[in-house]
Amino acid sequence: MTTTLPGPTVGVVGGGQLGRMLGEAAAPLGIDVIVVDPTPDAPASPVVTDQIVADFDDPDALAELADRADYLTYEIELAGTGVLKTVSQETGTPVHPHPETLSLIEDKLVQKRRLEDAGVPVPPFRGVDSVEELRDALDDLGYPAMLKAREGGYDGRGNVPIESPDDVEDAFETIVDAAPGGTPEDPSGAAMVEAFVDFERELAVMGVRGDGERDTFPVTETIHREEILRETVSPPRADPAVRERAREVALDVLDVMEGRGVFGIELFQGPDDEILFNEIAPRPHNSGHWTIEGALTSQFEQHLRAVVGWPLGATDRRSPTVTANILGDVENRQEAMLRNLDRVLEADGVSMHYYGKEAVYRLRKMGHVTQIGGDDVDSSVLLERTRDVRDELTFSSS
Repeated sequence: MTTTLPGPTVGVVGGGQLGRMLGEAAAPLGIDVIVVDPTPDAPASPVVTDQIVADFDDPDALAELADRADYLTYEIELAGTGVLKTVSQETGTPVHPHPETLSLIEDKLVQKRRLEDAGVPVPPFRGVDSVEELRDALDDLGYPAMLKAREGGYDGRGNVPIESPDDVEDAFETIVDAAPGGTPEDPSGAAMVEAFVDFERELAVMGVRGDGERDTFPVTETIHREEILRETVSPPRADPAVRERAREVALDVLDVMEGRGVFGIELFQGPDDEILFNEIAPRPHNSGHWTIEGALTSQFEQHLRAVVGWPLGATDRRSPTVTANILGDVENRQEAMLRNLDRVLEADGVSMHYYGKEAVYRLRKMGHVTQIGGDDVDSSVLLERTRDVRDELTFSSS
């Protein structure tokens, strides 16, 4: 293809922090971005060409988006798969990654079965439609285990750990109440249970499918607490053989996907350094934010390149890089200001990313800080330095 500027227009379903960072990456490329998001003045709105204020799956809004864009993509899995297929067919505007991929991803049980059939290593799992089926599954899988909503859920929402038989009934009711795939009257299709993985560490690989190309960014270590990502460490504190095996598994996962774009692939480094697949997001992902400063091409630029069919950028790591999320530290939803920013701005090698969300509440992702280090800096040392900088930040309403 012949690439010229000004570039195309990309329509994005979702205008949150990922849409914001897509907009920031698009401007130097000469690409315009229009987003659909139900929140007026969404985080992406200051840095994109326009925002259509509507629900993510609103047929009229997505039809307007398709009419105004050359390509469609999404930054949230709540985009309506059926609506995306319909507007793409009616307008001829391609969607990447393909809606079939989004359909596969949105049901975690279908996702796991498909990848297991493709030979991707996954933890033992079962679909469960009742408390009785859950107890039977746990008789085989053992305790502890993780009960997951098949649909929806992010940042730990939709995941409930089960430590003992006494937890089973409450855990199932919690998932059914929260999951869009079932109701208390008819819980079928709501849940899956997965054997607990006694992992050494969690890893992530940002993979990318382009126009006849595929690649991965370097393997990264991810650190979670309360099921929410807190920090990423690149390179990970894992042996080279473990990193290479993680990359191989990620490439196998990419082969199952359809369409172009960036994919966030989450993995476990299990016992005896076995690599097991956890979950995938068909979009830029929190575990890839380190690439903005730490890689030759950011995951956001790479996603745009892939979606519009341009040649992919280099994925090499520039330097050791740690990213730490800035989470809300107030209990009640409120407007609040971020304090002690000077401490971050004065630190050497630290970059600040603020997401522009109006409301703060406990554990909401409000931004992140990234710190780069020289090749002589140990990853654990860089992690502690970045935590120290991030932990200076706090929110206050006055």
